[in-house]
Amino acid sequence: MATQKKNTNQGLNAEEMLSRSETFIEKNKKSIIGVVVAVVVVVVAVVLYKNYYSAPREERASDALFRGQAYFMAGDYETALNGDSVSYFGFARVIADYDGTDAANLAKAYAGISLAKNGKYEEAVSYLQDYEATDDYFAATVMAALGNCKVNLGSLEEGASLLVDAAGKADANSLSPVWLRQAGIVYEKLGRKADALKCYTEVKEKYAANPVIANDIDKYIERVSE
Repeated sequence: MATQKKNTNQGLNAEEMLSRSETFIEKNKKSIIGVVVAVVVVVVAVVLYKNYYSAPREERASDALFRGQAYFMAGDYETALNGDSVSYFGFARVIADYDGTDAANLAKAYAGISLAKNGKYEEAVSYLQDYEATDDYFAATVMAALGNCKVNLGSLEEGASLLVDAAGKADANSLSPVWLRQAGIVYEKLGRKADALKCYTEVKEKYAANPVIANDIDKYIERVSE
């Protein structure tokens, strides 16, 4: 008997809850419809933005960047940066016209390195510092370029530190020993022989597979060990 009463009460509670839900929906129908419509509008807007604005814009930016990369790889840094006055408008224009795209971000790195190659270190620093790293290897290259710019601008300690950090970040046999040796030379200029020795020793012990640098590193070690 008690079980039957309990089941009856549960049935009544369920019916009551359903009735209340229907009443709530009826009273707030306009608000609920408004929220649903708003969500649909946002979703549609996002899809349209990605498919008809963001993606095509990124594609155009990537195409422009690709042309600049070709000049950059050929060592024509001036044209890479400022364009060829025909069909390519330069890294600087890619950055300005396609701000916010991945290609524009990468163009900042290329622009900074191009300027550094042409001895325009202050301008280079501005671009290199604006670059947002997404790849460790390329980020290390940008960091090393920034370090060399700082050295050329007279900020020796900061520059050497950046070079050491870049070498560690890349940990690459091709580039890390080059940057460590550069850092060691800067530390020598600062009179910090212990730091220079640390850089040179790391080259000898860790990057001996790079014959261009490693085979020549002993004379640097001897120089700071005296």
